[in-house]
This record gives sequence, C-alpha cells and structure tokens, in this order.
Amino acid sequence: MKYALLLLLIPFAGFSQVRTKDGEIKKYVSEVSSDSLKSYIGKLVSFHTRHTLSSVEDKSQGIGAARSWVLSKFKDYAKNSGGRMDVYLQQENIQPDGKRIDKTTDLGNPIAFLKGTDPNDKRIFLISAHLDSRVTDVMNRTSSVPGANDDGSGVSAVIEAARILSRSSFPASVIFVTFSGEEQSLLGSKLLADKAKKENLQIEAVLNNDMIGNAKAGETGEINNRTLRVFSEGLPYAELDKKAMGIRNLGLENDSESRQLARYIKEIAEEYVKGLEVKLIYRNDRFLRGGDHSSFVSQGFPSVRLTEYYENYDHQHQDVRVENNKQYGDLPEFIDFNYLKRNVAANIAVLASLAKAASKPERVEVMVKELTNSTSLRWEKPKSGTPAGYYILVRETDSPVWQKKIFTKELSIKIPLSKDNYIFAVQTVNQTGNLSVPVIPGITR
Repeated sequence: MKYALLLLLIPFAGFSQVRTKDGEIKKYVSEVSSDSLKSYIGKLVSFHTRHTLSSVEDKSQGIGAARSWVLSKFKDYAKNSGGRMDVYLQQENIQPDGKRIDKTTDLGNPIAFLKGTDPNDKRIFLISAHLDSRVTDVMNRTSSVPGANDDGSGVSAVIEAARILSRSSFPASVIFVTFSGEEQSLLGSKLLADKAKKENLQIEAVLNNDMIGNAKAGETGEINNRTLRVFSEGLPYAELDKKAMGIRNLGLENDSESRQLARYIKEIAEEYVKGLEVKLIYRNDRFLRGGDHSSFVSQGFPSVRLTEYYENYDHQHQDVRVENNKQYGDLPEFIDFNYLKRNVAANIAVLASLAKAASKPERVEVMVKELTNSTSLRWEKPKSGTPAGYYILVRETDSPVWQKKIFTKELSIKIPLSKDNYIFAVQTVNQTGNLSVPVIPGITR
C-alpha cells in the first residue's frame, strides 16, 4: 500500500493539481458563437407559439414546426459526425389528464444521439432543454409566446453543443434533446426518462438547461452576468427509504450522485470558462418549483438544473404587452447574449470532459476493520478507458466543495486523516487530464 503523507501536510487551501487544461476542450469553448445563439433564438421566436397543445401540422407556426426545425438542425450537424449521430423524434400520443392536457396530444422530443467510439463504453451523458413555451394562462395555445429565454436560451445551448461536438470522437455517447410538454407537467422528459429506465440505459449525467440567458432581476434591476446556478438534490429521490439508513449512518446527506455532478460542473466550468462563477444551490430546483431534470432524478439518474442567477418574472410566463409603460413578455431583447455564451460554453466544457474521461473507478471502499485516526481506501480499475491515475478528494464535513486532491497511480491509499472529520471520494484522471465524476466509498470490513 502506498502512502501520500507529505501532500496532506499542505493546508486546505486548494487542489494539488498535476494536470493541465485539455486543448481540445479549450477549442470547443472558443467556438461558441453569440451570432449562432442569436440566430437560434430568433428562429424559435418566429414560430409565434411553441405551446405543447398548439398545431403539429402547420409548417410555419406552432410546436410541430418548431420541433421539425430543431430536427433539421440536428440533421445538418449529423453530417459532421462520420455517421455516428442518429437524429429522430421520440413521439407519443398523450391522453387528456383533466389538468394541463385537454385533448389527445402528439408529443414529440427532437433527439440527436452521438455514439461513442468505444463499443465497450456504455456511458451516456445528456444535455437538455425544453422546446415548449407559455404565457400567463398555461392552457393558452394561440397567443404569441416568444419563449426567448424560457426556454429558447436552453434550446440554443443544446443546438450549439450539437454543432460543436458533432465532430468529436468521444469514447462515451452524448444525447442532445429538446423536450416538449415541460410547461404541461414535464411530459416530454418523463417520456424519455421512463424509457431510459425501462431499457436500463447507463445515463451518468443529465445537464438540464432552463433559462440561462437573463442577467437582470426584475424587481431591483440588479444585474449578475457572471454567475450560473446549478441545482442538485441532496437525498436520492429513487429508493430513498431503502437507502436512507446508510446515508444517515455515514453522514452523506450532502453527497448524492447529483450533488457530486454539481461539484464536478463547478470545477470544470470555472476552469475552462473565463469570468464565470458556478453557484451550487443545494435544492433539487427553485423553491416549490420543478424542471425536466426532475423526471430523471425520480428514476435514479444523476441530474441537475443549470439556470441563470436571477429570474425576471416580467419576462417569464407573461402575456406580451405594454402596461404602465413597462414591456412584459419573454422577448429576445431581454437576453444578455454574452452571459448566455458563457453559460453555453460551460455546458460544452463539462459534456466534453465527461465524455472524454475514463469511467469511474469501481468498488471504491473505505476499510473499517480497525478503529484508527487514519483512513484507508481501495478501489478497482474503471470498466472503460485507461486512467493515468486517480485523485483522492478530501473535504471537511461542513465544506460544500472538495478542498484537496491527492494524486496516486495505485489502487489503494492510506491517509492520516480521520473518517470522523473528513469526507473522501475517488475519481479517475486520464492522460489528457479529463476527470470522472467522484465516487463516494462504501464500507468494507
């Protein structure tokens, strides 16, 4: 067993880094275009309404025209993939529910599936947003609904990610999807999440983007165009009763897979995107509200919501109008495209880093046969990819983020820190510096 004692004498001031930025990911980040984002949102707004209950037959207006256009963009970018990107519409007729669906509805999710290059790597990473839009009355399917920010901004992120990453050769697979039915109770995301669960797909991360382009608070006029919020659940929704006792015994209330993903997003996004701060919000979503990632959370997939720091309620779920000399409605003129560009770049950096990395270490365990003031960890090699080594992550129990990293090429380590006072995890790192999501150890005697 190898020891890494000297590294631990360094105060908890930051990471002990032995890697550099991946040049390929830096290139992806640099290719994000404000002009492209403006053109996508302009086109989305031109459909008059993207309400889920609007027309699917009209070629120029309504949700049907919008989803056909998204599919056309995906197909254009698929030409760059060497045959590895499949584009299709996940479709199902939804019956009236007496709530937000009052007629049989043709629901469709435009999807682009970029196959990984390693046939033995079953991992899938997913970026999403919702295509539908609404005004004040959630059942109003005829009025003008620009939906520029909610959620044209998120859709623009998905399309731009597909454009830039379609040429990539990742070992793992990536799904780009724009959901319908979000405003009608998360219908489209539930459709895909249920299918993924039924087919036992190995979805390891869902990055759901919902409103990432507004920088100004409506009530105060305060502007924050540097901070992206990431919402993540603390306790797993799926099988909570079964898992709760173990979570309680080990003090891991703040260490769900979704929360590990959120911390990963903060590290990678801030590393690659200049001037961006990622703010971790320890809730599944905004207070008493929800989004499409919740459909995946409920099926046990690690999922987060990425969203702007401020919501402007004058431009969200509002009829387009001027009232008391104030413009209401979700119009393109209220989007900060430089802010949006940074947030899109963050998504692309994280997606690429995840898809390029080796998979997570297997059977990560902390040994508890004897009571000591040190901590012994062991693990097995990942199922896919070739790691250059492993990072052991360390943080004090009251710290929201990892405070230290220790590098080793071994499959075990002994650390002179007490399990009482610190939380540990292990992640892989490959030759190009790409990291897996950290794994919290189980216990072994």
